[in-house]
Amino acid sequence: MEAEGMLELELRDDQWPWQGADHDRTIVRAIVTEGDKLCFVRVRRNDAFGNVTLIETSGGGVEPGESLEDALRRELREELGAEVEILRRIGVVSDYYNLIRRHNINHYFLCRVLSCGEKHLTEEEKEQFHLSTLRLSCEEALAEYELRAGSRLGRLIANRELPVLRRAKELLEAR
Repeated sequence: MEAEGMLELELRDDQWPWQGADHDRTIVRAIVTEGDKLCFVRVRRNDAFGNVTLIETSGGGVEPGESLEDALRRELREELGAEVEILRRIGVVSDYYNLIRRHNINHYFLCRVLSCGEKHLTEEEKEQFHLSTLRLSCEEALAEYELRAGSRLGRLIANRELPVLRRAKELLEAR
């Protein structure tokens, strides 16, 4: 996979006070194309981060012994019900969630849907996060992130994902 032009960002949480990070989490995420649309997840949550509705790229934690690519394929099957072709790496975004004292290392990829089937959401994803799939144009996704940046958690997510989405748009336009 191509590594040229990789995005690398180091972000700080400016929404909650710094209390130190007591654990790192390796995460895989994807900008997923399906025809002329991009696939995202809608998250509705009411927890320590607030009562918010958000948009995020699909993805999640890498399990012990799992490669980034295997974790990405598993997460996209679970959350979107999608089998994908991984087109290339987009980059890495390091960010912090001070409220839960966590440092995230987010590995972003650009993927294309090959086929869709049944989602396999966890109980937490169903009951606490009410995950659903969104299919949006790039412009609609950019606007949705801006709209959802009104909450503290929404700002953290937008700060992380908007640069990735803009880079993915450049890559897609160059294809």
